[in-house]
Amino acid sequence: MSVLISGSIALDHVKTPHDEHENLLGGSASYAAIAASFFAPVNLVGIVGHDFPKPHVELLEKHKVDLGGVEFSEGETFRWSGEYFDDMNSRETLDVALNVLEAWQPAIPENFKSSRIVLLANAHPENQHSVLDQVGDGPIFTIADTMDLWITIARDRLHDLLRRIDLLVINDSETKQLMETTNLITAGHRMLELGPKYVIIKKGEHGALLFGKHRFFSCGAYPLAQVYDPTGAGDSFVGAMAGYLCSLGKDEFSFEDLSNAVARGTISAGYTCESFSTHRLQDLSVDEFNTRLEEFRQFTSFA
Repeated sequence: MSVLISGSIALDHVKTPHDEHENLLGGSASYAAIAASFFAPVNLVGIVGHDFPKPHVELLEKHKVDLGGVEFSEGETFRWSGEYFDDMNSRETLDVALNVLEAWQPAIPENFKSSRIVLLANAHPENQHSVLDQVGDGPIFTIADTMDLWITIARDRLHDLLRRIDLLVINDSETKQLMETTNLITAGHRMLELGPKYVIIKKGEHGALLFGKHRFFSCGAYPLAQVYDPTGAGDSFVGAMAGYLCSLGKDEFSFEDLSNAVARGTISAGYTCESFSTHRLQDLSVDEFNTRLEEFRQFTSFA
């Protein structure tokens, strides 16, 4: 069984108080794919340009990410440039060049349509709808991430999308924007009424909240002594969740399955923050992951 992940693949230029790097592997789908591949095979759908470095392609292939759904265009790859400030919670986007991503329309290969889990990584709702139209009734569980831009310019299509998915993943500020309330608990329950079976509100260094029908789960973040680059942490979170759920081999998931997935997503997000791009995540061993997961379990348990 495999996970289909559709979204952006980018080249990032990131500056933090610690260092600065260019031509990093970035994009919502890239982070999600590498995190998901830790648990299950991944089918990736996206677009890159002629300038996309060969080592990035080899890295994805090394992690058994099937690139059959990635379009290799003659244009230039989507690029993002940003700078983080001292607290690492605030950042400024310095430049965005959509390039080949601007007119991209996802095309799902026939052999990808049997993927059991579909993750619609952060992208325009029209692209997310297009993926769902193409996969039909094949997947057993669908997940969508979004961002403030789509809430501003494509709110109606985003609302339509929420009626078609099983799980919405959204951060705290976007939640407040979408539901027009500052109370995350109220907002989480209201979002369930819009269609998805489950909602996860990401709170960055403060963890995540999982909402289900008459069920609620709160998960803290793994405590990190140092954050080097938080770019892609949220994408790694949802990617690891999707991969873990796929690895269970079930036809349907319980609230407990989702809770366990949140914990594993949290661990993956933490590792992502410990280096630039996917550098820490891509070299992660099973023993390292399990050790930190057990530590996290001890941190969050009580009698």
